[in-house]
Order: sequence, then structure tokens, then C-alpha cells
Amino acid sequence: MVVRILLAIMAIQVAAALAIWYAAARYVPLDLALLLALLAVVLVRGAISANNFRMARRLSSDVPVEHRLDLGARLCLFCGEFRASMLTSSWTMLRHKPAPFFACEGRTLPVLLVHGYGCNGGFWAALRARLRCERISHDTVDLEPVTAPLDDYVEHVERAVQRLLAATGAPRVVIVGHSMGGLVARAWLRRHGTAHVARIVTVGTPHHGTGLAALGIGANARQMRQDAEWLAQLAQDDAAHRALITSIWSWHDNIVAPQTSCRLAGAKNIAFSGIGHVALGSDPRVLCRILDEILTAGPLTRPLSPATMY
Repeated sequence: MVVRILLAIMAIQVAAALAIWYAAARYVPLDLALLLALLAVVLVRGAISANNFRMARRLSSDVPVEHRLDLGARLCLFCGEFRASMLTSSWTMLRHKPAPFFACEGRTLPVLLVHGYGCNGGFWAALRARLRCERISHDTVDLEPVTAPLDDYVEHVERAVQRLLAATGAPRVVIVGHSMGGLVARAWLRRHGTAHVARIVTVGTPHHGTGLAALGIGANARQMRQDAEWLAQLAQDDAAHRALITSIWSWHDNIVAPQTSCRLAGAKNIAFSGIGHVALGSDPRVLCRILDEILTAGPLTRPLSPATMY
């Protein structure tokens, strides 16, 4: 479903670029007309990202002095987020094909990666590359339908967890969830308990909602609003298990606003600065911290046998 949506958006962009190229070619050389057409599409995408930052700034948390950015750092923030958004939506998510990685010599608990709103497992391309280098078994889960209630995704996660446990022989897994995926991981924890999870790492997750959720469509977007009853109930239900959760977030998130909505009482909270919402999934600093949380979650007590590797 997500791939079809992205392909439709890509087709609209291509059609727009061709129309601009055709119109411009009447006045300038063909190669320059093509350059202008591509530039126009990029500028529109850039304007969308800039508008996200503008709306998030209106709802922004009070940023501590040590995390405030000068003009140069703000430009780097925008460019990094724009690059990450273009790469994920126009490349990695379009090319995504579910393919678990099982390491024959793995000694670390396997990892399940849960994407956020409007994404698929291709969002995790950068982290998956790091996990393969570290020989850490992992898999992704695709949350569909795209606009379903968050609780509807819980059994998707449970089935993926059971596949990882069966394939690796591990007693538990580590779950890493970006944005909405972190809420789904908490909803899974509420329903299925702690027996099969060593740690949940949420990345840019609006634990207390985000003002920008009002712009989203679907039941899941409504459940991520700041006044959502679903969030309030989840906060009550999983309070006893917060020690299992690490929340990684950014003071300059351009989708979760106020940004302190990512803080979760009783959990381990790790804040970064100068990183946008989508870029949290590929920024080297964040990836290193996620990897550290995975490696310290616990060893794989029974190594994966060659018979289960594929």
C-alpha cells in the first residue's frame, strides 16, 4: 500500500516536471528547460519540508540554551532533514522488499524494526546496514492498512516477534520503533507483556501526542493527537514497564511538536539536537546510540544454528 502511494506521488512529480519542461523548452534550450523542471520539483519538496519546520516551531518546546542552534546549524538541520526525506520517500521505501537477516554467529538478541506513520520497512535502510555489519539478526514489519487504529498493528508485531524467536532461538527480542512505531511497540507490550522483550527503543515517538497529527488522516493519526484518549489510556496501562523503554528524540524534531512529547516518565530519555524527524532514522549519532542500546540489552543465550540461517 505505501509503495503504491509513493509511486502515485512520484508519478505526479514526474508529470509536473514534464509539463514544466515542455513549457520552458519553448523559451530556453532543452537541457536548461530540463534543469528548471527538476529544480521546480525539488523546490516544492523543499517548501513542504520548510512548512513542517514552520508549523513545528509554532508549537515548539522551550529549547535549553545548550541546544539552541545558530543560523549555520539551522541550515544543516534543514538540509539533513530534506535529504533524509527525499532519500526515504523516493528511494529506500520504494525499493523495500521484506527480507529478514539472520546472523549465523550472532551473539546479540535479535531486533525487530517498526516504522512510523506513512512509511514501510524501507525507512530502516541505514540502520539495517549497520546491523548487518555488526552481525545482528533483525527483521522489519510493515504496518498496514496505512490508516488503521494503532491497536490493529499489535498482532503484526507479535507475529514478527514470534518469527524472530523461532528463527534465532533467542528468549527475547529488542524492538526499535520510529515515531508511531514506538507507540505500536508500547501497545504490543501492553497486550503481550514483558516475557519476550528485553528492551524497547523509541525514536522520535510522540508519547504525549503531536500538534501536527491534526493534519494526518486515519484513526492512527487521530490517536496521536495531544488530547487523544488512546494515549492517556496507554500511559496508565504501561506505567509499570517503563524501565524497559529507551526514548531517543530531538529538540529540533519537525513533526513531533512540542518536542518534549517524546519524553516518557520512568523511561531512559536521550535527547539530541540539530536532527529532524526523518533524519533520526539515519543520523550516525543516533544510529550509534540505538546500536549501544541493542548491544547492552542482553546476550543471545543460545547461538543461532546454521540450519535456521537464511
